Amino acid sequence: MPEISLKNAGAIRLGIIGMTEGNGHPYSWSAIFNGYDRKVMTEECPFAGIPAYLNKEASDKLRITGANVTHIYCDRRQDAEHVAKCALIPRIVDKPESMIGKVDAVIIATDIGGEHVERARPFIEAGLPVFIDKPLCDNRQDLEQFRKWVNEKRPVMSSSCMRYAKEFMPYHRRTEELGELRFVSMPMSKKWETYGIHALETIYPIVGPGFETIQNTGTAERNIVHMTHRRGIDIVIACIKDVQYGGALRLSGTAGNLTITSNDTFYAFKAQLQAFVDFLRSGEYPFPFSETDELMRLVIGGIESRNNHHQVIDIKEFDK
Repeated sequence: MPEISLKNAGAIRLGIIGMTEGNGHPYSWSAIFNGYDRKVMTEECPFAGIPAYLNKEASDKLRITGANVTHIYCDRRQDAEHVAKCALIPRIVDKPESMIGKVDAVIIATDIGGEHVERARPFIEAGLPVFIDKPLCDNRQDLEQFRKWVNEKRPVMSSSCMRYAKEFMPYHRRTEELGELRFVSMPMSKKWETYGIHALETIYPIVGPGFETIQNTGTAERNIVHMTHRRGIDIVIACIKDVQYGGALRLSGTAGNLTITSNDTFYAFKAQLQAFVDFLRSGEYPFPFSETDELMRLVIGGIESRNNHHQVIDIKEFDK
């Protein structure tokens, strides 16, 4: 169990780090803690979907209580200034390390896995708990570094919000009505490196650990990824650059099949962030890091397979 001393703390002070191209999480995640300027967010947020779902929420159900985003850093100061304006963040810093000593925990809201070790390092080494946006990493060396930190009881947590999508949660380890699962599929948009994890982490809590192989027979813009699972399940994710993002999951078993679509992005984000706050209060992970580890092996395996003539990657032998 990581060492966290926030169990009896008052309001938790959070720092947020962002942002990367195409990822507006600093806007939405900060608003879920702080509230937001409705007029400014609606008129100026560069991600139209964010005010669209924020504005649907009743004011008394919007915010997570007991924690506030008090500091923000972005690689471009003008981005930090604009997020702060929209999401009511009182302090902007010019160096991420300037947050140390002024916040209780840090959210790294960027989705380029290859940057996360260095973005997280100063906070982890300072003993601050860190939540890292998906994917945690995208290469073997960085995965080994995160394993080392977790083994040292450093409080590090990462997930996709799709783990918390309410439409999928009833099927987490509970698919008996379908008989024995035989085939699972899901389309996903954008890049495997950044969005493949959304599909993977949708599927993982349903089928559980035990992925055996992964093969990516596609290209950088059209990733067609086939995985096998020890339960006798074939899993295919089609991560295609310009496909409509919708989270439609297909489960097929020996006694039935169904298609489930997720639509409530706000719920998934809020539940994900609430899980981090609960982690800060309790010191107990909402799920074991071994799951994140296996998921990262799949992310990395999908990249390596594509880049190495569609080689089949053995997940069980990944570190040998």
